[in-house]
Amino acid sequence: MKEKLVLIGNGMAGVRTIEEILDRDPDRYEITIVGEEQYPNYNRIMLSNVLQKKMTVSEIITNPLEWYEENQIELINHDPAVQMDTNNKKITTQSGKEIPYDKCILATGSRAFILPIEGAKLTGVVGFRTIDDTENMLEAAQKYQKAVVIGGGLLGLEAAKGLLDQGMEVTVVHLEKWLMETQLDEKAGKMLQADLEKQGLKFLMEKATQKILGDTRVTGLAFSDGTTIETDIVVMSIGIRSETTLARTTTIEVNRGIVVDDFMKTNSPDVFAVGECAEHNGNVYGLVAPLFEQGKVLADVLTDKETKPYQGSTTFTSLKVSGCDLYSAGTIREAEGINSIEAFDGINYTYKKIFVRDNQIVGVVLYGDTSEGNRYYNILKKNESIEDYTPVSLLHMVGEEASADVSEWPDDEVICGCNGIDKQTIMTAINEKDLTSVADVTKHTKAGGSCGKCKSVIGDVLGYALGGEVISAPTGICGCTDLTRDQIVTQIYAKELTSSEEVYRELNFINPEGCPKCRPAINFYLNVAWPKEHEDEKESRYVNERLYANIQNDGTFSVIPRMRGGKTNPQQLLLIAKVAEKYDVPMVKVTGSQRIGLYGVKKEDLPKIWEELDMKAAGAYAKAVRSVKTCVGANFCRFGTQDSMGLGIKLEQRYEFIDTPHKFKMGVSACPRSCVESGVKDFGIIGVENGFQIYVGGNGGTEVKEAVLLTTVETEQEVIDICGAMLQYYRETGIYAERTAPWLERMGFEVVKEVLLDAEKRQELLEALEEAVAGRRGNPWDEVVEDHKTQQELYTVGRV
Repeated sequence: MKEKLVLIGNGMAGVRTIEEILDRDPDRYEITIVGEEQYPNYNRIMLSNVLQKKMTVSEIITNPLEWYEENQIELINHDPAVQMDTNNKKITTQSGKEIPYDKCILATGSRAFILPIEGAKLTGVVGFRTIDDTENMLEAAQKYQKAVVIGGGLLGLEAAKGLLDQGMEVTVVHLEKWLMETQLDEKAGKMLQADLEKQGLKFLMEKATQKILGDTRVTGLAFSDGTTIETDIVVMSIGIRSETTLARTTTIEVNRGIVVDDFMKTNSPDVFAVGECAEHNGNVYGLVAPLFEQGKVLADVLTDKETKPYQGSTTFTSLKVSGCDLYSAGTIREAEGINSIEAFDGINYTYKKIFVRDNQIVGVVLYGDTSEGNRYYNILKKNESIEDYTPVSLLHMVGEEASADVSEWPDDEVICGCNGIDKQTIMTAINEKDLTSVADVTKHTKAGGSCGKCKSVIGDVLGYALGGEVISAPTGICGCTDLTRDQIVTQIYAKELTSSEEVYRELNFINPEGCPKCRPAINFYLNVAWPKEHEDEKESRYVNERLYANIQNDGTFSVIPRMRGGKTNPQQLLLIAKVAEKYDVPMVKVTGSQRIGLYGVKKEDLPKIWEELDMKAAGAYAKAVRSVKTCVGANFCRFGTQDSMGLGIKLEQRYEFIDTPHKFKMGVSACPRSCVESGVKDFGIIGVENGFQIYVGGNGGTEVKEAVLLTTVETEQEVIDICGAMLQYYRETGIYAERTAPWLERMGFEVVKEVLLDAEKRQELLEALEEAVAGRRGNPWDEVVEDHKTQQELYTVGRV
């Protein structure tokens, strides 16, 4: 009979230990994993990306349910362990389930520390530690305006940036003089604060929170100096505390964490601990690299492999906070016997500081340029003497820096600090297993599988191993593939792939059905490449596009009838009023694009509302050409020089419902006063005495990009033609979900300008656009109103 191994905790440290055990002896144990959360194992490091909507929850799942099944692991999820009997060797879960064990690993992790102050239990006070925390914050961001984050550490700043990206006004409250004081010195911390303030974050430094204000829900904070601040949500991010509740019900020794020896053993027979809940030599670690090091030692112990004792870890932090690169490792405070070498470049706004004791690096702080972080860290870990290094060198010739060529790096150079994977390990895996992609290397070695910041270096090692030539890491469009957008589109044309299924199969996607990130992208690329041959795959589109309505935060939808150019009439207004009253629509609002929106519509009411409105839908729900915003123009405004409303209506008639890589917004102003903000539109027009100025590549949102003047033309038809050519060029070369501002920067403004202003190229693009959109329906709601089967499939409650 196999021994029963029970893991308490389904987080990164515990599951990594199980992976290491399976690598060493897959048939050794009958394994059960008990988890508190409802999700399978996921990468907690990526929660900030979910909050910033750069990734979805499904994309951060590290080990899906299939992994547990394939490895014959029993997963008891959403049912935490609440009692542990070390004498009889059994665990009891919250639901009453009893689980016997021969060996038990405690990997219960940690919890966000909530200040024990008045008001801490009010609604609206949250931590930032789990998927549920993240989703609660996203939900709050849709309803409220102001947020306060208590804590200026890494997680606090990531939470603040995420909420800022969701449109909230965010203030960070921090007790210390500078941000991230445990990872950065004062200089770097102040540089980080200055950069984040430029992005819109506000800071209250050296502030002690005394109590949280509010009756049932938070309304503000009161500080010890007598000042207050209003807020709708409070995110507590002042650190973590080891989760030791279960261990404290037993005779297991617990201090700050569960006390373990050099082999991760507790004082209770056959009970071990790893991760943020474990205390080794008085230290509790909160970064993944030490936790994974502990897991390797414990895996050796539990599979009877000879192993070196765990001696503690030298921690490092390499991250990008809201676009600001920083790196920290080791001891970063000057003290007796520890001196420093620092260099500040005010031109490029970079800062480097090395802490030295007895001619050896003991600490590193980098800000702005972190390219040498890995090199310094390797020197630190090896206790290498720096006697032969030049401490500071100004204005040396380009190319005289330390070599970035991986072919010259020693075999024991650590490539992936999170997982402790060196160059030799990666090289061996590439050669023995015939690996050809960064994804393959990650799968077989785990290098790059945690924070992912080393993937470019892995790509360099891969290129060196495969041919001696250093290459960059492939930047795949999603986790299913290492292929870039350009590589995929090239193969779609070359192999004449006309369906998503063919793309996934022929291009060897890891997931044969794609994922939520790549499915809509592949569908779009196929629509552009084969407008006649490819049948649009509606199931690959986002819910707004499938239902022709925008989903709201409470699960209801918004209806936006079409009013070209923002122009309406009494009959339309009466129809909207009657429908809103009949279907008890909770809010009717004039939108930012000068349309009237009905908000809070139930899904099952959508077809009936559209039928009774008898109006066309506005292009407000898809990655497509949106409604064109206009001012009243020369016909009414005393400053107007052109008929802006008339031109806006023509543009909308000509190009509405055309799919684009991202939403495509237009604005037509009749004079340079630009009442419709033409200067921040994807395609903006400003009327002047001699014609129309055309601006391109402007984007609003959290990162406002000003449009660039493309040209001035004399006639409306020239405006319409240039707009069509830009649309098709953007469709053909854009990366799915890429706005025109980054597209213009990537392509180069001069290149785009040359294409759009070349009469022959412009005509070719217009012909291609005409072919692509030939036969498109003028109103997608016609199909829904006429087709009862579609209504039944898409608009019945509980179905999407």
